[in-house]
Amino acid sequence: MKRKNWVRLDNASNIFLAAMTDFDTKVFRLSAAMEESVDPKLLQEALELTLEAYPLYRSVLRRGVFWYYLEESDLKPQVLLDEQPPCSQLYHFDRKELLFRVVYYQNRIHLEVFHALSDGTGALWFFEDLLSEYVLLQQAQAPSDINKENSRLERTRENANVDSFIQYFRHKGQRSYTDAAQSAIRKLAGASKTVGKFALRYGKKFIQNEPTSLENKKKKKKVYQIKGKRTIDNRTHAVELNMPVQSVLTLAHEQQASLTTYLTALFIEAIRKTNPAVQDGMTIAVSVPVNLRQFYYSNSARNFFSTTRLEYTYDPAEEINLAAICKTLKEQLQQQLSPNSLETRLNKLISYEFNPFTRVIIRPIKDGLLKVINYFNNRGLTFAMSNLGKVQLPQTIDEKVHQVYFQTSAVRPQFCVVSHRDHLSICLNSPFIDTTLYKQFVRDLTALGVPVTISANKIAGPELRGEEE
Repeated sequence: MKRKNWVRLDNASNIFLAAMTDFDTKVFRLSAAMEESVDPKLLQEALELTLEAYPLYRSVLRRGVFWYYLEESDLKPQVLLDEQPPCSQLYHFDRKELLFRVVYYQNRIHLEVFHALSDGTGALWFFEDLLSEYVLLQQAQAPSDINKENSRLERTRENANVDSFIQYFRHKGQRSYTDAAQSAIRKLAGASKTVGKFALRYGKKFIQNEPTSLENKKKKKKVYQIKGKRTIDNRTHAVELNMPVQSVLTLAHEQQASLTTYLTALFIEAIRKTNPAVQDGMTIAVSVPVNLRQFYYSNSARNFFSTTRLEYTYDPAEEINLAAICKTLKEQLQQQLSPNSLETRLNKLISYEFNPFTRVIIRPIKDGLLKVINYFNNRGLTFAMSNLGKVQLPQTIDEKVHQVYFQTSAVRPQFCVVSHRDHLSICLNSPFIDTTLYKQFVRDLTALGVPVTISANKIAGPELRGEEE
């Protein structure tokens, strides 16, 4: 019997298994509004052709004694009508199933991916090629013409399964057992008083390098947490905004900021306006994923990203100024994305995964530790944002795609950004019913002269039953 191929999960993936919940499924969705109604038979054929270039997407997730891993399977994905809530659960520990789905509704094609399989960029490559295959089939072009339209296919066949974390950081991140163990202690000490006592007892180096408890109290910032009533069936509340990309870029350039920085600053201000107490010295913190392919060459369709944490603390004595927020976020982002900062952080993450202390711990205990770390990380965040960048398709394909959208499941308010041609799409995602914050964000955009169109999914009882509230 032929032995099936398997690969370890990459460094970024393990946290998704530990952090997954009923309302935060760790699933994200890419959507394309086509110029014509979707033909499901052609879409199925396009999916089968695309899968030939992406063997990774034929994998199922298995649980080992020490780690999770991806194993090749013979499962055949089926294109289905979009009848479930967006970003519904894909991975179930007791089932052997693929970690992605392709669904359609009217003129929209959706790709949903479990984050342990791929990040947004890797999934976008798959989605772009799926759209290309579909449009070419519509136009009755031979499959042999596909590579002329999209040269990424051949590169992806060769490198889709590469773990770029190991490729770039495995050997650089090696340290002695003692150094690795001390790093693990320092990491856990910030999250647990119990482990902190352990560190004080056994980690002399930790005691010498860390500030005193009095200094910690002075420096500790109170991070604002957004709370609210959850949706009745744990579905993500999604509000879709569409606007001209150039209008927002012009505003961002006026503040000498990138699109990501400007929109994040604008969202921080929307939070302050909906809760004035925030401006009395509270901190708003945001998680922003960064595509590492910008800094390290990689054609891998697997996860290859890092997460930055940006924050802004309102000072009651200072005048509130959007420019100041943009400047603060820009400086923090530049510091965290400097070569030395990236290398240091990623080398540490890889060393935690491969040091002897953690490798011998069985998977259920690792899951428990990652859950604890994720819990304390969540306590230090107000919201999250993710900018997938610009979608660029071959011209003959692009003519058939009206607009592209990006959204994700959410444990806290989060917004996802993607642009296509002259359109900018922002999907505001939340586990909560209340939309006051999102209304403020839209009001701020329109007050700045940005024309915004809005659509939203149904999340409340009367809406789901087709009743008026």
